[in-house]
Amino acid sequence: MKNSNFKSHIAYLCAVYLFSMVMLFTSCFQKGKKVIYLDPSQPVEKRVEDLLSRMTLEEKVGQMNQFVGLDHMRTAEQTISEEELHNNTASGYYPGVTSNDVAEWTKQGLVGSFLHVPTLKEANEIQALALQSRLKIPVIFGIDAIHGNAIAPDNTVYPTNINLACSFDTLMVHTIAHQTAREMRSMNMHWTFNPNVEIARDPRWGRVGETFGEDPYLVSLLGVASVKGYQGKLGKDNVIACVKHFVAGSESTNGANSAPADFSERTLREVFFPPFKTGIDAGSYSLMMAHNELNGIPCHSNRWLMEDIARKEWGFKGFIVSDWMDIEHLHDVHFTAENIKEAFYQSIMAGMDMHMHGILWDKYVCELVKEGRIPESRIDESVRKILSAKFILSLFEQPFTDEKKTMKVRLCSKHRQTALESARNGIVLLKNDGLLPLDASKYKKVMVTGINANDMNILGDWSIIQQEENVITVLKGLKMISPETQFDFVDQGWDPRNMDPAKVKEAVDKAKSADLNIVVAGEYMMRSRWTERTDGEDTDRSDINLVGLQQELIEKVYASGKPTIVILINGRPLGVEWIAENIPALIEAWAPGQSGGQAIAEILYGKVNPSAKLAVTIPRSVGQIQMIYNHKPSQYFHPYALTPSTPLYPFGYGLSYTKYKYGDITLSKKEIGKNETIKVTVPVTNTGTVAGTEIVQLYIRDEFSSVTRPVKELKDFARVKLAPGKTKIVEMTITPDKLAFYDQQMKWIVEPGTFKIMVGSSSKDEDLKTAILTVK
Repeated sequence: MKNSNFKSHIAYLCAVYLFSMVMLFTSCFQKGKKVIYLDPSQPVEKRVEDLLSRMTLEEKVGQMNQFVGLDHMRTAEQTISEEELHNNTASGYYPGVTSNDVAEWTKQGLVGSFLHVPTLKEANEIQALALQSRLKIPVIFGIDAIHGNAIAPDNTVYPTNINLACSFDTLMVHTIAHQTAREMRSMNMHWTFNPNVEIARDPRWGRVGETFGEDPYLVSLLGVASVKGYQGKLGKDNVIACVKHFVAGSESTNGANSAPADFSERTLREVFFPPFKTGIDAGSYSLMMAHNELNGIPCHSNRWLMEDIARKEWGFKGFIVSDWMDIEHLHDVHFTAENIKEAFYQSIMAGMDMHMHGILWDKYVCELVKEGRIPESRIDESVRKILSAKFILSLFEQPFTDEKKTMKVRLCSKHRQTALESARNGIVLLKNDGLLPLDASKYKKVMVTGINANDMNILGDWSIIQQEENVITVLKGLKMISPETQFDFVDQGWDPRNMDPAKVKEAVDKAKSADLNIVVAGEYMMRSRWTERTDGEDTDRSDINLVGLQQELIEKVYASGKPTIVILINGRPLGVEWIAENIPALIEAWAPGQSGGQAIAEILYGKVNPSAKLAVTIPRSVGQIQMIYNHKPSQYFHPYALTPSTPLYPFGYGLSYTKYKYGDITLSKKEIGKNETIKVTVPVTNTGTVAGTEIVQLYIRDEFSSVTRPVKELKDFARVKLAPGKTKIVEMTITPDKLAFYDQQMKWIVEPGTFKIMVGSSSKDEDLKTAILTVK
């Protein structure tokens, strides 16, 4: 649609909306009943109660239901067969129900929310349908804006969460969330299904890149930064955050998404619960349940999680949403409900507020209420929270968005700069035998190859294909940063599973005549080729090796005798032990977003000094899983036979082009009471010749305790900028809660005794300075 037509369309929709509001207000006024819910000057609570009192049961139940976008459905109706619809529960299409049916239900006020609505035009059109309903209740649009609103076209695509975690930069995470919220609202989208605060301790799981890593403290802080960045003060310029997935699906019994999880309450409270609690404490207005069962009870029907923990213990005030048709999966995956209707009953009575997504909800839930199995008051509880969100977000006052707003916000220069800066800060230099930074005058002819050398896969899992001019691949970045260099590109295609041996040979032949070789390897994550990916949501693996001919390509290029660099673009940690042992330079770039290629090239050529540190441990092989830094003392009492028991690269590790020297630790007090706070200071000096940013990390260990405790736990960190030769005294804090744990009676206490305080550049023992703190 041309801009002029689009603007006219918006003007028409707004005029129709205003007219309908006037007519509704007049109608209610004539009947003698004041329309409180249409008055923005009234408190949200009064507006909610007024609107709720006017709603039928069917309208209430409809508010609890969500559908995929109408355009999404229309495409399916033209391209997918009836058999495919029945056999694919992840399709998002509804056998026997058309987009016209859903549109009609929306006009009747029987749909509360939509997801997968990627354009402003569609969002405004669906909203116009909702405002034809009797009570003119707008819908709320949700979308997986995980690293920018990248599921929609022409938005800023930031680095993935695992990149951001490796920067240890809470301010940057907050900034990206805030900017994402602005871009979302400019497209009339109101609710992001992020942050994913699951603790990622199994690299077989395909969603590691969607998380902030393996450490509960780091994940908690970054999750809080995300929530606050998205939500702000929760008004017309903000979006609702969603902490997910509650809980423990990141470390299932076999590393697969949706597979069972089985953990003690101690492990849940020490490892998996903290980021959810802090996200709720930060004000997250929505909470998404996990696909998996937990200790034999599916999370989507787990009253202990939803009611006892989230609402009663933590005081959660927002609404709980299911994940993709997971309530139905109580029947057809977990087999705890004999039919779909019973599944709806179990989930609602356990605490569920909104259903993602489907056609049977309204019918069955209304039947359950009329049969007396679900009290209507229980439905009212959920609807209050959903309506509150719509009032808080000013959707009744501003149901539409004008294109003028979106063009000023999306992909603006400020957001592009943030995407570039965050990419620079989230790329980890794992190995450098002196090859980097590159001297362009020395390496004049460079062969570049690999599946990720010139592909939009650099954008990451939660992105669609974007316009080429908005994406800088590695090859583009190299040419941009070193235009004087002759780059010879050998395309290996995008699919690691179907690499062409002839193209591998071509790259190997050209490697022999090059001055330097760069292989950009890793995994394939783009959602546009859902069934052909090797990494990402629902793409779990039984090993963590490089897929296809990639290892062969790297080894043969290295055998050319010319200096070789390997760059990894991926979401999960990969077992690249041979590469780590043989290749002189190795970079873990993760999925660094739309400016990732420029950031990588800047690091290669020394324009940027790398500073990122690993937010996850990298194992040597799948056989080492579970491989984490904060393990219990007995985990390696008996080491593995034949292979090392140490990781390939530990948590908190990352190299720089300069060197840092740590002085001795000073404690403000060497002995404290259980309720005291102390300061920990350490001098850090840049002993090299270039400026850099060091991520200083503080760990503790309770040396002797009534229950076993981890060998070390991250409890503070700081990003410290240092010019060459300069020293800074870095101050960090240990509060009582950082020393506390659950005792044998599961009481949260600080025990007297000695604590080892460790400060340094990574979680490796040899990288840490130590001091002893005594708690009386």
